Amino acid sequence: MTKTILFVQGAGEGVHDAWDATLAASLESAVGPGFRLRYPKMPGEANPEYRRWSPVLRLELAGMRDGDVLVGHSAGGTVLIHTLAEHPPDFRPGALVLIGAPFVGPGGWTLEEMQVREEFALPEGMPVSLWHGEADAVVEVDHARLYASAVPQAVLHLVPDGDHQLGADLAAVAADILALTGG
Repeated sequence: MTKTILFVQGAGEGVHDAWDATLAASLESAVGPGFRLRYPKMPGEANPEYRRWSPVLRLELAGMRDGDVLVGHSAGGTVLIHTLAEHPPDFRPGALVLIGAPFVGPGGWTLEEMQVREEFALPEGMPVSLWHGEADAVVEVDHARLYASAVPQAVLHLVPDGDHQLGADLAAVAADILALTGG
């Protein structure tokens, strides 16, 4: 049975079409035919707001099945993990993958609209992979380490010389997803 990957874009003017579409295409190509990628355009991408993005993600999650995979890049990863913590899904995700996601909380960024968390209560047994480029000039690599501390089951993958887009090559992320899901 084909599994779905929900890929949540990052923030910024034109990011869906100009930047993260390349990441989504790279991931889709690398995971192969056992997966179908969903890549919704988030509302107000130039000025993301949790109160607008989270309901869209909850609608996307409502149509998913056990074993489907959740991937969030940058702000999309941040909104995704907070949404999962506040509104546990009705299905058992095969994995959660955050790529270059900013941490909101002690040591990370401050956003008034998001609850500060020192740890995340996520679905039990759900594998969590954190991917971050060590040369990320947009979100400092320490954010990934903060997530690793806040999510006990998380596995941290630091990419030497990797930028915020991981060089627009998600082959290693895809291999991780395949290993985590037996796909």
